[in-house]
Amino acid sequence: MPAYDFVTVNVFTAERFGGNPLAVFPDASGLTDAQMQDIAAEFNLSETTFVLPPADTRHHARVRIFTPKTEMPFAGHPNVGTGYVLARLAGDPPEHYVFEELAGLVRVHILRDPAGAISGARISAPRSLTLEIAVPAEIVAACTGLAESDITSETHAPIVASVGTPFVIAEVASLEALSRARPVTAAFEDAAPRFPSLSGRFNVLLYARRGESLIQLRTRMFAPLAGVPEDPATGSAAAALAALLTSLAPGDNVDLHYEIEQGAEIGRPSQIVASASKTGEGPVQATVSGNCVPVGRGTLEV
Repeated sequence: MPAYDFVTVNVFTAERFGGNPLAVFPDASGLTDAQMQDIAAEFNLSETTFVLPPADTRHHARVRIFTPKTEMPFAGHPNVGTGYVLARLAGDPPEHYVFEELAGLVRVHILRDPAGAISGARISAPRSLTLEIAVPAEIVAACTGLAESDITSETHAPIVASVGTPFVIAEVASLEALSRARPVTAAFEDAAPRFPSLSGRFNVLLYARRGESLIQLRTRMFAPLAGVPEDPATGSAAAALAALLTSLAPGDNVDLHYEIEQGAEIGRPSQIVASASKTGEGPVQATVSGNCVPVGRGTLEV
């Protein structure tokens, strides 16, 4: 019976058992699509990653990302965590990795602490910001158990934004309202068919500002249709949020860094740094970074 090694890490945290858990299979060669999906369902984490040889030898790996129910074209904490795991296993890793993914190429920069130890990673989103359809506030409210008055359109109306994976992004009026949000699966099931361009990925990111700061935010992300009722930390959504807010900032040449908290409501406090830049001539590009903590390793028989 074939056996595959795996490593588990907590991502977007410096504390063990905080952040977002991730399972990484550093050599998944020989696994079928169905087996990868079954393994992700078995781990039942927000995502599990499978590392394969790249199609182009100029790149370092092909990385596939699965939730318990579906494959993702791109995701943040899986890339940060996978880069961290591969760098630690390599011993003397390169400064950058390039991963091939369904959404495109993901560049991963390995981070080190002041003592030189590998501490995390910063990733560049594979695509520039795209803004799609607006989503009625009443749908967002229904999906998240809030009143329509809790959703604010002062900065922007609820909208689908993506830098590789689409999210419905909506601002709520206060941290108190954010704390009351709950995923309502039936409302998600009703809403998803109304937005066929999302290919069934009707995932909602809510955010609120922490005080008067424009760059200090708290977020929550709900994706029950993907088997993730609430995600402890969502790097791809944080990158899309940073790109969206930067696109709306005044000026043609803007580079902003956002400090984002997520996961405290479900006992997995996470810290994400998301950055985005724009120029008058070009698209909005985003990165996301964070620390990682090793948790365990083992072997899975398939």
